[in-house]
Amino acid sequence: MARCYVTGKTTVTGNKRSHALNATRRTWKANLQTVHIKDENGNVKKVKISARALKKGNIERA
Repeated sequence: MARCYVTGKTTVTGNKRSHALNATRRTWKANLQTVHIKDENGNVKKVKISARALKKGNIERA
């Protein structure tokens, strides 16, 4: 399962509720983007990062 490299966000499951309150299972997927980053050793690696973490600038892109 895909997971954000910075925040750890992943797919969340729950119920979809109709107007009559019928419950069916559904998923909410995290908005993950694949980017190249520099790790602590200066090496370039490809990881999945959530769009919010990218927007905040929590990582240094390669």
